[in-house]
Amino acid sequence: MTAPLLAIIGVTALGVTLAFAFSVPSRFIRSRLRFSAYLLIAFLGVELALTQPTEQTALLESVGRLLLVLAVINLCVALLVNPWHEQRASERFPAIAQDVAVVGLFTVVATLLLRDQLFTTSAVGAVIVGFALQDTLGNFFAGLAIQVEKPFRVGQWIQVAGREGQVAEITWRATKLRTHAGQFLIVPNSQVAKEPILNYSEPIIPTRLDVSVGVGYQFAPNLVKAALARALDQAPLALAAPAADVLLEDFGDSAVVYRVRFWIGDYDTHEIARDQLRSAIWYVFQREGIEIPYPMQVQMEREQRPARLPDAVAALAERLASVDLLAALTAEERGTLAVECSEKLFAADEVIVRQDAAGSSMFIIISGRVRVLLEPSGREVASIDAGGFFGEMSLLTGEARSASVRAATDVNALEITADRFRQLALARPALVEHVAEVVASRRERLDQARAADVAAGVARAAVHRSLFARIQQFLRLT
Repeated sequence: MTAPLLAIIGVTALGVTLAFAFSVPSRFIRSRLRFSAYLLIAFLGVELALTQPTEQTALLESVGRLLLVLAVINLCVALLVNPWHEQRASERFPAIAQDVAVVGLFTVVATLLLRDQLFTTSAVGAVIVGFALQDTLGNFFAGLAIQVEKPFRVGQWIQVAGREGQVAEITWRATKLRTHAGQFLIVPNSQVAKEPILNYSEPIIPTRLDVSVGVGYQFAPNLVKAALARALDQAPLALAAPAADVLLEDFGDSAVVYRVRFWIGDYDTHEIARDQLRSAIWYVFQREGIEIPYPMQVQMEREQRPARLPDAVAALAERLASVDLLAALTAEERGTLAVECSEKLFAADEVIVRQDAAGSSMFIIISGRVRVLLEPSGREVASIDAGGFFGEMSLLTGEARSASVRAATDVNALEITADRFRQLALARPALVEHVAEVVASRRERLDQARAADVAAGVARAAVHRSLFARIQQFLRLT
């Protein structure tokens, strides 16, 4: 095709484009025709430049032809697929679909016109573009699918990705939603294509809303339903058709729950519509004496039980009577110990006291069995069953623990502190001498086990006198 003929075609196409651009009522078509006009003017400029041959003549000829082809294809698509008297793109061929058609046709024609130049770089270019634009292409094809399938349209209210909004624009890359707060939410088309979409505007324009309210059990259902129907008459946004209805939804814990189902014409007003109906319900119920129950909570106070029940205290006091160390106490004093001293539970094989550790209390075994061990050898020197006791030397003199005591079974033991025992000793001075005698006997046996070089003939009376004096000093009884 010769250059003069191409120039004639270009001038003719520009005239046709300008004629339609000034005569077609549709603003959308006019905007697309302006693009063709710019391309045709650029083509004529290239043709004018070709009147002066240069080294770049071949390249300019190729560029000029491509400009002409793109302008003519865009002109034809704009005039053939869009309604001339509407201000927006065709419903069947939205803007993004028209762009795809123009690009596709242009690619085919350009390939035929510049076959040699394009084929040499098509493979490399396709790979580079594919990697660089994979996200963009994903959004593009998703947007194309949205435009073709039309799950929603501009102006409709939808919910996507857990967010609600009115569709403001659908572009190649994203869908723009206007939220209830007037903000724009931009959702990539690839995400829109993956998420479930709830369209509030289809298949019918009216949208149904629900409002639930609780009413006291003393009010008859028919009376409540009639009052709710009157409240609907006071909600201007509630449509008369389709008709609203009232359902008894549930028998709740403190109220009978009713659900009012009504329709509105524009989902954009759903919050205002609910507010109108709820306000009307409150006023109608107030006038007719229908009660909306307050939320009720019942607080259960935990019963404070004594640490030990009377029967348990009596049983423990009786157990203490069998302990040699406490045999001199009266029943009332043993009962006081049973109430005021704490019980401790130890697991089998748990160390209760460790040799050489500080201590100021003794333990009376209520149940279970313990082993008395000498460290570091771990040799067992005694086994104490229920009713027995240990730790008395630390209680009476403040000495470090003379041996380790380990639970052989689960052990429940009563711990008596030095302060509590001092109160007993002050009330009953003879108790100290009795305790010293009992403890001296046990200490003698333990010392014999600990040190073989201790004279076996140490007089028991001497031990008793020495121990008695130390007890009086520690408990500050002198």
